[in-house]
Amino acid sequence: MELITPGFGLIFWMTLAFAIVFFVLAKFAFPIINKMLKEREEKISNALAAAERTEAEMKNLQANNEVLLEQAQAERDEMMNEARRTRDKFLEESKARATEEADRIIESARTSIENERMAAVTEIKNEIAAISIEIAEKILQRELADPESQKQYVDQLLKDLK
Repeated sequence: MELITPGFGLIFWMTLAFAIVFFVLAKFAFPIINKMLKEREEKISNALAAAERTEAEMKNLQANNEVLLEQAQAERDEMMNEARRTRDKFLEESKARATEEADRIIESARTSIENERMAAVTEIKNEIAAISIEIAEKILQRELADPESQKQYVDQLLKDLK
């Protein structure tokens, strides 16, 4: 029953032992423990600050990435639009060149046809003239077979000239 109701001596020695242990701990262990706790607290605060900085940097990088992505998309869109404009311009130029070439070919064909028509007309005129001269020669040979009719014809032509 001594443990339940301890005596004065036991309480004194236990208090003295506790005071000595507490003094030794307070003198040697508590400063080291406090120092380690402060260092740990500083490490934790530094780690939290680094984590916050890292998080802010990550948000900043993410925002920069979004800006870069938007810029890249804008550049891509601009390149696509430029390619479309170049394609359309090329098509228009090709169509214009093809139209010009077709017009030139048509004009060349018209000129060629006109030249051939004129040549044919000239040839026909020449043939008609040759045939007319032949017919006239035959008619004159028949009518001017005798010398008297030749003389009358020459006189008549001289009158017409005057």
